Amino acid sequence: MFTGIVEETGEVQTVTESADGRRVRIGTSFDGLTRGQSVSVSGVCLTVETHDTDAFEVFLASETVDRTYLGHLEPGDRVNLERALPADGRLDGHFVQGHVDGTAETTEIRQVDEDWRFGFSLPPALAPYIVEKGSISVDGISLTVAALHDEQFEVAIVPETYDVTTLSTKSVGDPVHLEVDVVAKYVESLVEGYGGS
Repeated sequence: MFTGIVEETGEVQTVTESADGRRVRIGTSFDGLTRGQSVSVSGVCLTVETHDTDAFEVFLASETVDRTYLGHLEPGDRVNLERALPADGRLDGHFVQGHVDGTAETTEIRQVDEDWRFGFSLPPALAPYIVEKGSISVDGISLTVAALHDEQFEVAIVPETYDVTTLSTKSVGDPVHLEVDVVAKYVESLVEGYGGS
């Protein structure tokens, strides 16, 4: 479980292809990483396989490659990183599982005074779970939906978020990972259990 509060961005150092997937080495300043630890990589929960003082390696199974854009990562690319939430940690964002629901396209980027406004395409399958003023994870970043339209949604980005995450490197047309609020999915499941539609 994560909070969507990105700790830092890491740089992809190497990518190794295999028949089963991809192995990616990511540079980081994280201390105390352990084998088997979960790390959110641009919103995707991955497992640390090996690590040293300034990097760690993860394996992207074919399922992950198919469902995310991590299959297109190349050396030099930057990714958002967050370690899992400790049991006694603060929840400053919202509950993020690191289970990507889908990808979207960056449709708009504009600066508004010191802040930024980003637009993203709205995948039809995810539209029922996205509500104005609700929470959404975009590339592992906990954000609030500022506006909702038929084919896109918008978020407002404060300078701190812009500077600390990979949003500052995004261009119109770039892909992002989306994870809708898990509460919405549980509510739907409960309603369906009572014969709702």
